[in-house]
Amino acid sequence: MEGVTDYPMRALLSETGAFSFCVSEFLRVSHEVPPPHVFFRHLPELKQNSRTPSGVPVQCQLLGGDHGRLAESAARAVSLGAGGIDLNFGCPAPTVNRHDGGATLLKFPLRLRDIVEAVRKAVPSHIPVSAKLRLGWEDCSPIHENSDRAAEGGASWITIHARTRAQGYAPPVDWNSIGLVRKRLSIPVVANGDIWSLDDFKRCREVTGSTHFMIGRGALANPGLAVAIACEMGAQVNQDFVSDSASASAWIPLLKRFSFWCEGFFYGPEYVPRRMKQWLKMAHLRGTISWFDQIKRCQTEADFFKALAAI
Repeated sequence: MEGVTDYPMRALLSETGAFSFCVSEFLRVSHEVPPPHVFFRHLPELKQNSRTPSGVPVQCQLLGGDHGRLAESAARAVSLGAGGIDLNFGCPAPTVNRHDGGATLLKFPLRLRDIVEAVRKAVPSHIPVSAKLRLGWEDCSPIHENSDRAAEGGASWITIHARTRAQGYAPPVDWNSIGLVRKRLSIPVVANGDIWSLDDFKRCREVTGSTHFMIGRGALANPGLAVAIACEMGAQVNQDFVSDSASASAWIPLLKRFSFWCEGFFYGPEYVPRRMKQWLKMAHLRGTISWFDQIKRCQTEADFFKALAAI
């Protein structure tokens, strides 16, 4: 979710009341512990008690392969205000994997455990430390040892994306493997992967038996999805957040609100129209909207909203 779940998007979507917590984009820890200004740029919520403007907690997500530097980075994040640490062992990006990060750690269960353990020891006991995993590198069987090692290292919970690294984001997802892990572990297991609709959510819940779920791309492609899922789970949410995800007029207040949250931060003038087109392209590719071609060439925010209003 790098580049699409930044501060403005977290601020916007958390206003629904549908999310119990958010996870930041990953902050890569390579040769040195990031300085404070990098943490604040990456996670502005650190200055807000590690919460979005509407009060939803945000975990600081770290990615890397050196347990010592990750532990130091986690300790620094907490000293700056982070209320939770999430460790990324799931990113399938080749560049990340070639540099000892993300899903490549799935090939080394003991290193994965050492990273979780080092981070757990480096931060106060009341700070949750979670781990995001995929099922494996090339096949699904490693999820059992890797999830055991993450739990052994002291993970507060694990989130499992129901694909291997080799799959990337290609179908199919294997929710059944998540269910098998959930039955074995004593810590919570969060189900993730291919929840694009309320029906998908219901099937995922039935197959995995999970009571905790993470959605990413689905929440962007259909801004009303998280609201529908939260309602299904009995939560009190803002049901007026979006009435019709296919309608251009329904997107206008969302996009204007997104623009509002971009103000006052380090985003340049070209950022807002670029990100709005990126967001709508995701909805277009999922078939949520049919009018992307009518706005894709807009270069300014004013032209963007003018084109939307004419649809």
